[in-house]
Amino acid sequence: MSDATLSLIVLGATVALFVWNRLPVGAVAVLCSLALLVTGLVDARTVVAGFGDPIIIFIACLFILAGGLESAGVTAWAGREIVARAGTGRGRLLIAVMALAAVLTAFVTPNGSAAALLPVAVLAARRSGRSPSSLLMPLAFAASAGGLLMLSGSPVNVIVSDALADATGEGFGFFEFGVVGVPLVLVTIGVVLLLGPRLLPHRDAEGLPADLSDHLTAMLEHYRLDEGFTRVRVGAGSPLVGAPPDAVPAPEGVVVVGVQHADGAPGHVGEAVRADDVVVVTGTSSQVARLVAESGVEVVATPLTHETREALLGREAGVAEVVVAPRSDLIGQRVFPGQVRSGLTVLAVRRLGKDRGPRETIAAEGDFLLLHGPWPAVEQLERDDDVLVVADPAAVRRQNAPLGAAAWRALAVMAVTVALLASGVTIPAVAGLVGAVAMVLLRVVTPQQAYRSVSWQALVLIGGLIPLSAAISSSGAADLVAGGIVAAVSGGGAHLLLAALFLLTLVLGQVVSNTATVLVVTPIALSAAADAGVAPAPVLMLVAVAGAASFLTPIATPANMIVMGPGGYRFGDYWKLGAAVTVAWFVVALALIPVVWPT
Repeated sequence: MSDATLSLIVLGATVALFVWNRLPVGAVAVLCSLALLVTGLVDARTVVAGFGDPIIIFIACLFILAGGLESAGVTAWAGREIVARAGTGRGRLLIAVMALAAVLTAFVTPNGSAAALLPVAVLAARRSGRSPSSLLMPLAFAASAGGLLMLSGSPVNVIVSDALADATGEGFGFFEFGVVGVPLVLVTIGVVLLLGPRLLPHRDAEGLPADLSDHLTAMLEHYRLDEGFTRVRVGAGSPLVGAPPDAVPAPEGVVVVGVQHADGAPGHVGEAVRADDVVVVTGTSSQVARLVAESGVEVVATPLTHETREALLGREAGVAEVVVAPRSDLIGQRVFPGQVRSGLTVLAVRRLGKDRGPRETIAAEGDFLLLHGPWPAVEQLERDDDVLVVADPAAVRRQNAPLGAAAWRALAVMAVTVALLASGVTIPAVAGLVGAVAMVLLRVVTPQQAYRSVSWQALVLIGGLIPLSAAISSSGAADLVAGGIVAAVSGGGAHLLLAALFLLTLVLGQVVSNTATVLVVTPIALSAAADAGVAPAPVLMLVAVAGAASFLTPIATPANMIVMGPGGYRFGDYWKLGAAVTVAWFVVALALIPVVWPT
């Protein structure tokens, strides 16, 4: 049995395992590499070389860049802007996400665009009440289409442009790809709008981050915070000094919630108020103003209510809901609204689903506390053994707080990375490394956050399948298939040749990277064009279009694999919508390319 036949058998078995969907996709990819090794199609060095391929480095860096944008709040801001401007309607939201993906791809390649916009699309889907599966596959398809807008959109474009320059002395112009790229972007959006509801799966992936974009609204509905409280410090000559809390001389309507000593400890029941103590009171603004005027006290904290949303949750401060943990040191201690503990102010206390109101409470296991304070103190609660945090404070901050200094640093890093990619002064992997390291050095993300932001499943999947691409090319399997197809249409005219080359490139591109596919097909296409008397420009442009039409399988392109997990997709989900988009591309390519680039 020839190596070409053997490699096609391994390919068929790998696809069958993917379709079977009983094994983890990463395990299937590794098994594929091991099968190639056992059959002698590749050596051990080639098997492991896939995991060190520049595309793996580049994609890992893209995940870190996307993680930096998310950590800095840029992703949440973009999601809010998309929903705010496009609305929650399916059509307008799809158009906004897909158009953004296509335009961004022109600068950072399809893989970079998909990785950068993945969290934005997930957040936009959640905010519009839709499943992420309704947006993520269209996002990946639009990213593939966007690769044809400019020369820098994809390595495939550079390959065919260089081949045309070698053949004719002049390659394609920088924006020449957009002549066919713009119609393909539009037709991709149109097909998704028309057929997406019937062909896309409707399911949620496991492990997606919670949507905390309306966290403050939920807290305000749960904890009413109608009147709030005022903290006043007692002066040495105040008539409050020496009075017990339940007998503090105060104007009518002012209620004393509790007393906190200067050292932070709460005052005991019946214990006299001391100078420099902080007394927490409730009442209207006029009633509190009268207390201040008559009692020698000064206001140190104004009320926080549902009307002061920006003060409750903003760039500098936020809120957190916590539960008193079992065996917590808080059990048995007095807590009350307005009390400050470890830099955080208690806004409200709930027990058994009921608000305790403006009064002291002896904390018990399971009590809920709503706390407010600076973000560093709020985020420190995650490491406090005395309480259990209901919602991750860092996620709440990312999804709700306005853009801060970290966001602008993250955007600057992304701009530099895009400039490096667009200019071509270095390879994509190096540009990605520059961006990823800059995110860490500029403290947009911590090293731990950078590691956690990488989708290791996607990297294992891609790295495990790279040897398959190499085996199909080196064994002669690609040439065998290509030669048969070209021979079958020999003498059939320019349009039939273009159709055959499209199908050949399309089929190979579903199981081999589009870059490898175009590298294999380009010399075959040029040879066939010369034999048929067809100009090289339309043939090479068609190969570029067909090489970008990677819609039928998740392994066709890294962009498809990047969205597979978050979208909850299975291997067999892609071909349904992918086939419709592919047919549309086939029609547009055969109708437009011979007109713009005469055969």
